[in-house]
Amino acid sequence: MPSKKQRRRREKLKRHEWEEVYVDEEGRELDPEEAEQLVGPQEHRAARSTKAERPQSRGGRPIEPPSWRKTLRRGALFFPLMLITVFLIAGEEASTGGKIAQTFVLMAFFLPFSYFMDSVVWRSYQRRIAKLGSGKER
Repeated sequence: MPSKKQRRRREKLKRHEWEEVYVDEEGRELDPEEAEQLVGPQEHRAARSTKAERPQSRGGRPIEPPSWRKTLRRGALFFPLMLITVFLIAGEEASTGGKIAQTFVLMAFFLPFSYFMDSVVWRSYQRRIAKLGSGKER
């Protein structure tokens, strides 16, 4: 026997008409009345879709392969931020040269890690593209 919470959730799902989504040639969703006006009553059932289709592409900027040049540019942006952070955290104990040396040590860890993360994202993107490509051919 379903609990009260489960019954409320099921009733909430049944309140909406999710099963009737009408999509025109451009991919826009239409109201049932608009769809019936555009498409004849016989073709009306054929135009019905059980759910709206999601776009195949992610729509943002394309992901570029990892490069050390891009990683070094990112490092040039983060170097001043890390330097300021080290100056604020270290306080008066360390000399200015020591603080700059600490920042270079941080950058020595940051740059390879940043390149590694770029390569992980790139490989993931390539696998996703390959999966979409093989799925379309089937």
